[in-house]
Amino acid sequence: MKYGKLYLIPNFLAKDSQNDFLPEMVKRMSHHLKNFVVESEKEARALIKKLQLATPQNDLQIFILNEHTESKTYSELLKALENEQDAGIISDAGLPCVADPGFQLVALAHQKNINVIPLPGSSSIFMALMASGFSGQNFAFTGYLPIDKILRVKRIKELERELTSKQQAQIFMETPYRNNHLFDDIIKNCNPNILLCIACNISAEDELIQTKTIKDWAKQKIDLHKKPTIFILGM
Repeated sequence: MKYGKLYLIPNFLAKDSQNDFLPEMVKRMSHHLKNFVVESEKEARALIKKLQLATPQNDLQIFILNEHTESKTYSELLKALENEQDAGIISDAGLPCVADPGFQLVALAHQKNINVIPLPGSSSIFMALMASGFSGQNFAFTGYLPIDKILRVKRIKELERELTSKQQAQIFMETPYRNNHLFDDIIKNCNPNILLCIACNISAEDELIQTKTIKDWAKQKIDLHKKPTIFILGM
């Protein structure tokens, strides 16, 4: 079986800055694509419309790959690349395969010697680190913390120990509707002199990026509910 190339296509971080975060290179490299593997069809089609593809949207093939996709079905997604057809992966926001289920398909593509082509785009993780005031020389990205409160608090304390023992900024995130719970757990369980950067709604008109001590954050009322947010513990 001969396969096409697999393009990794970054999506917007915020709806009110779409045109500012769509490099011309991405449009040019994806113009010919007819097949897409996406996290959700609605979010992907919003980006696809901006890409101005040669093929009308109604004639595109859309394959779904999200947290509910079973690993045993990943090989079926390679149909998007059969007969030397190129395909693109699109996540709901930011870079594909970073804190995103698309990485499993990319791993499978490498096993099949399929050419994987990453395209340039924005990453809330790295934009948050850039603006945090913490060193970019030594950091760790943990991804999503446990849903269970007891396990989440345990993980927060582990991250604080990693921070202090290695002088290593700790980057993590949460599903937006649980952000306030995570914020409360950080405030209640971390050393009050540790620094916390909150980077919320990056690239949107109401973007918030601030770094303060835990004790200073504890004095401030902040609502992060349903707002995409990156958290960074630092010193």
